[in-house]
Amino acid sequence: MSETQATEQTLGFQAEVKQLLHLMIHSLYSNPEIFLRELISNASDASDKLRFEALSHAEWLAEDPELRIQISFDSEKNTVTLKDNGIGMSESEAIQNLGTIAKSGTSQFLNAMSGDQKRDSQLIGQFGVGFYSSFVVAKHVDVYSRHAGLKPEQGVHWSSAGEGEFTVGPFNKEDRGTTIVLTLRDEHKSFADRWTLRRIVQKYADHIAIPIQMLSEPIPAQDEDQESSETKTENQAPQFETINKATALWQRSKSEVSEDEYKEFYKHISHDFEEPVKWSHNKVEGKLEYTSLLFLPKKAPFDLYNRDKSHGLKLYVQRVFIMDDAEQFLPLYLRFIRGVIDSADLSLNVSREILQASSQVDSMKNALTKRSIDMLVDLAKDSEAYLKFWKEFGQVLKEGPAEDFNNREKVCGLLRFPSTQSEANLVSFDDYIGRMQEGQEKIFFLTGESLTTLQSSPHLEIFRKKGVEVLLMADRIDEWMMGYLSEYKGKSFQNIAKGDINLGQETDEEKQKKEELEKSSDPLIKRVKEVLGDQVKEVRITTRLVDNPACLVLDEYDMGAQMRQIMKAAGQDMPDPKPIFELNPTHPLIEQLNDLVQEDRFEQLVRILFDQAALLEGTQLKDPAAYVKRIHALLLELSK
Repeated sequence: MSETQATEQTLGFQAEVKQLLHLMIHSLYSNPEIFLRELISNASDASDKLRFEALSHAEWLAEDPELRIQISFDSEKNTVTLKDNGIGMSESEAIQNLGTIAKSGTSQFLNAMSGDQKRDSQLIGQFGVGFYSSFVVAKHVDVYSRHAGLKPEQGVHWSSAGEGEFTVGPFNKEDRGTTIVLTLRDEHKSFADRWTLRRIVQKYADHIAIPIQMLSEPIPAQDEDQESSETKTENQAPQFETINKATALWQRSKSEVSEDEYKEFYKHISHDFEEPVKWSHNKVEGKLEYTSLLFLPKKAPFDLYNRDKSHGLKLYVQRVFIMDDAEQFLPLYLRFIRGVIDSADLSLNVSREILQASSQVDSMKNALTKRSIDMLVDLAKDSEAYLKFWKEFGQVLKEGPAEDFNNREKVCGLLRFPSTQSEANLVSFDDYIGRMQEGQEKIFFLTGESLTTLQSSPHLEIFRKKGVEVLLMADRIDEWMMGYLSEYKGKSFQNIAKGDINLGQETDEEKQKKEELEKSSDPLIKRVKEVLGDQVKEVRITTRLVDNPACLVLDEYDMGAQMRQIMKAAGQDMPDPKPIFELNPTHPLIEQLNDLVQEDRFEQLVRILFDQAALLEGTQLKDPAAYVKRIHALLLELSK
């Protein structure tokens, strides 16, 4: 083979790639062996892509049907060579894939850097920049490639020392696929060794479903342009042996797969640097036949909260790769689940549209959803392990009650919240029900902007006095989620900042006292209503307050602050609902207010109390300057 030099061109790396390469070369050296893991993973993906393309281009695979990855080395030249016969690249694809990164992976990777070299080096694959890990060990990288279906003279040679630019040009490559030649740095010469390379392959890639082959004898790997395959004799051709199991791990019996193999397979498919928390490996036979292998991650990916980001399981049909992110098999709130599904029943010419309309897929989705939830239920038996999981994925799981009616109660059993009785240790609905007082029929909760705001809310005063527990929900999604929950295990939910409150503990004497207070406070209520006018929906007496003189309450069906923010963020104009202004008739300030004859002073104090009640709710005042002016006037009067 010979490279055509005439049209070779030198191009600059994308700016972010330059920064990435600098980090690769000068910082991320604590775990250099990950370069081989990443290159093998890329080669495996290239083989999967070829299998998929062969569904419509059978001739692409037919020219060399035995897919494989071959690793060779030359200890004298300090080179390591990795070769695959997968889909390969054209010249334009080499420029695009190896010179730029169109997605946000690079910037996200750079932002995630922590300064911990070992952890940072493990981030490489997670953010889709695995090829560049070559420069951790190599001072120069040469890539020879030809896309399946192209002619030999349409091959490409890409070359770079990782110093800001690369060269690319035509290359006459007889076979399809990609060959990567790494010229090692002096400090990494030890990788040009058969046993070192074999150890790394068995550590990271024993589960790869295609053969990974290595020279059975330490014969130096031939350069691509040294001689053509036609002139090699059988005795000269290097002999390779397979060093991995080369069978699809998910198709093996569970008893044959070790924990370490499951963990490494998870890292391969997810590009995660952490081990999985749990996994579920199942084979289904009968009306539908498929195998699934599902994993619970330990850490949330950087794009977990982007609901539009591609997600889903790797889909195979009879071990033929179909797609990377088959989102049809799990609901969106379980988008953190990673894994593989291999079906014997789905059509090989499957498309996303066909999948969405398939009753088979619906049945599989129901089963896989149940299996995923069962994994979480099992994990929740270990409260410490589940709490760590919840901190990473809890907010996404809270999307479940709205999205999955069939499994709503099971998902609700997985939710966790702080409460007035357990602010440090999160509690479940079941924990709450187990502590409910005699006669209590409702699960009480309070939503708000922050846990600090909720803990100081006046709405909690009567609950603390009576010893009734309240769940504190400070996540932005909480009010939206609770809008889809009416009850759990026969107990209805009550937002204590909306509507009337019935603790189920009121005695006949307390009821009579409340009626008397309401009657005696009628004149005061009318005067306050006249001052506030259409700022409020209603003014009324309350018994929910103990230490505070007043509070704001929403009507039972009014939209709370959290939900209004969500709707406004979605571009919908949401007018603020008029609150109900509740007064504590036994508070000294309210008693004094009731006795106040001077109308202008009465108005001033009512408006101050109203604004203070709004501040306690975490609401921003509509006219802060007017509030401050009233406070100043009051202070001046008191100082006389």
